[in-house]
Amino acid sequence: MRQRLRQLLVIGLALSLLGIGVPAWSQDDPRSCNDLLSSDTPAYVVCTWMATPEEAAGIAKFWLDNDGQNMIDSGPMSPIPIDCTQPGNQCATDSEGDGEAHDAGDPDVEGAEDGGTPECQNGEECFTDPHGISTAEKAAAEQTPAGQAAQAAAQTTMRLWIETELADDYKDGKLAEAAKKIAALAAAQPGVVGIRFTSQLGYNQTFATADELDKFVTETTTALRDLVPGVKLAAHTVVPLFGCGANDACKAEMPKKYPLLDPDRIGAWLAKGYIDQLALDSGHLATEYATWKIDATEAQRNQWIQVRARAWDAYAQIAAEDAGFAAGGAAQLTEEQAAKAITDRIATPLQDDAAETVTLWSRWQNDQGQVNRVYGEKWAASVTWDQLKKLGSVRARLATIYDPANPEVDVATDLKNLSEVFGQVYLHAA
Repeated sequence: MRQRLRQLLVIGLALSLLGIGVPAWSQDDPRSCNDLLSSDTPAYVVCTWMATPEEAAGIAKFWLDNDGQNMIDSGPMSPIPIDCTQPGNQCATDSEGDGEAHDAGDPDVEGAEDGGTPECQNGEECFTDPHGISTAEKAAAEQTPAGQAAQAAAQTTMRLWIETELADDYKDGKLAEAAKKIAALAAAQPGVVGIRFTSQLGYNQTFATADELDKFVTETTTALRDLVPGVKLAAHTVVPLFGCGANDACKAEMPKKYPLLDPDRIGAWLAKGYIDQLALDSGHLATEYATWKIDATEAQRNQWIQVRARAWDAYAQIAAEDAGFAAGGAAQLTEEQAAKAITDRIATPLQDDAAETVTLWSRWQNDQGQVNRVYGEKWAASVTWDQLKKLGSVRARLATIYDPANPEVDVATDLKNLSEVFGQVYLHAA
């Protein structure tokens, strides 16, 4: 228990060094990182280092010395008691529950199985079925390859998302049919967290105008929320402007090159609640900014500073997405290269405190048919995979995308192996 506590504390301290929103009292303040913000950043947005490495080490030492005794001694805060019999105190009398204390793990309703659905009492409805999806439609979805894979994924420790592309269906006038099909798949498998309904949104050539893009997002999310209320909705895109940082020439060029990827438009989707999770791809960071001598490390740092300055994480969960770990055949990184890649492309986005999760493409196929993997072929040994297995403390923050139509060995074997590294999986459904 103490060893686990120490690991959690070290990780927590390591991932919370950079802060935005604490006033820097002068430009000479050694804690100021305002030089990392673009020149058009509003004056009320400032960047300040919350803790220097030396201070972070001191904080960690305080809490971890003597096998974490200070943390143990701190204990929970004492509750504030309220005496309902005292004049002037009002206590609710219509709260849910039976008024009795229960141990952790006890069923919510007497007679319910632990972890199962509580029995209905007095004939009331215990849950609400998805709107407009029949039992037959859910049963049919269960029998599809994606439905079978969803059942297999539910047997692992990974949280399950359904991943698909609805943009082409929308363009073809078939959104209602496609949305109902994917919603039935999500409804058929209990525990599905959400649906990722599009990728490369605004970056590919599917939509020609900003109005088309806005209509697609609005109509698609409305349709899905009507069909499966409560299921989270996710999208994937890039925001090239963010990588420019304070470089004015870069900032002038990017809106011309990518007119649909306006940060204000994307931010509005989040603020209006259309999208619950937004994944930002890192594939362009290494090459897009070479003209302005901005390398991948600087571009990534610029991107996450902009995300935090706009408070996007206040509206939705932000994810970093990376396909670069996978290599042709089997991953060929050395142990040192793999460790550096993990530091740069997994630890750094989390440390920058804008991305809450990192999605890695563990297997994908290019246009020439070459398969790229993070692990070895047929799950043979791989240095990169072995290094990723060591990230157990942040496994819940790691996700991958899996296509059951193109298994490495078979669906059950693949998902079991993926669960050794990833806490979440996006199951592709055509």
